[in-house]
Amino acid sequence: MKNPEVQPGSRTAAEGFRITVLRDGPYLVFGHPPLTQQFLMPDRNGEIWYYKEGLRYSTAAEPVALCRCGASANKPYCDGAHLSADWDPSLTALEEPLLNGADRFEGSEVALTDNPTYCAFARMCDAKGQVWNLVEQQGDRARDLTVREADRCPAGRLSAWKDGTPHEPEFEPSLGLIEDPQQACSGPLWVRGGIPVSREDGFTYEVRNRVTLCRCGRSSNKPFCDGAHASVHFDDGLPDVPDPAGKEW
Repeated sequence: MKNPEVQPGSRTAAEGFRITVLRDGPYLVFGHPPLTQQFLMPDRNGEIWYYKEGLRYSTAAEPVALCRCGASANKPYCDGAHLSADWDPSLTALEEPLLNGADRFEGSEVALTDNPTYCAFARMCDAKGQVWNLVEQQGDRARDLTVREADRCPAGRLSAWKDGTPHEPEFEPSLGLIEDPQQACSGPLWVRGGIPVSREDGFTYEVRNRVTLCRCGRSSNKPFCDGAHASVHFDDGLPDVPDPAGKEW
């Protein structure tokens, strides 16, 4: 089988890191990447602006099975609930690279690519006038905000480009459980640092620096998140308060 495509600006994680999506079951995670809650936090104006860490969960098992049906009583881990849960496990996402379906917005200093099919509803892009407007404005402030907001799109739906090169944040291979107190829901599994995601049949999706995988079982773009968790008010039952000492980004 041919090597998977790698999105421009991304690199594949070191050998050993990988995720296998079982056809009718959970995500099997290999390589022991750290797994930490990542809370969407607002600024003083109530706009979602940064991430703050919460609790860390063990990935000592090899592999560790993480729930993707949304029904486990032991989230984030799988407890076999997918066998009786009312959910559709079908993997319906296209096999083509994300950028193939992306729109492009040209600015004077930076460009922006956007593939809304992969929206995880994190709303980092809405602050300060929305990134689609900011990219078309001139000046250092607009340029820097465009890059900042695109970088913080957890799904990689948005990317900022300069001189034909995509800007990507530096991530070590790691996983995040996105939590959204403002919307009173839990979000997707945030896969960072180029960890390959494969189907059980051996097909590997395009390797990307930022990927969000559905945890609620309701996405129409599985295994990827499409924001459905917000409409169904998915609740993973985990502590909903960030760690006061947790890292911010």
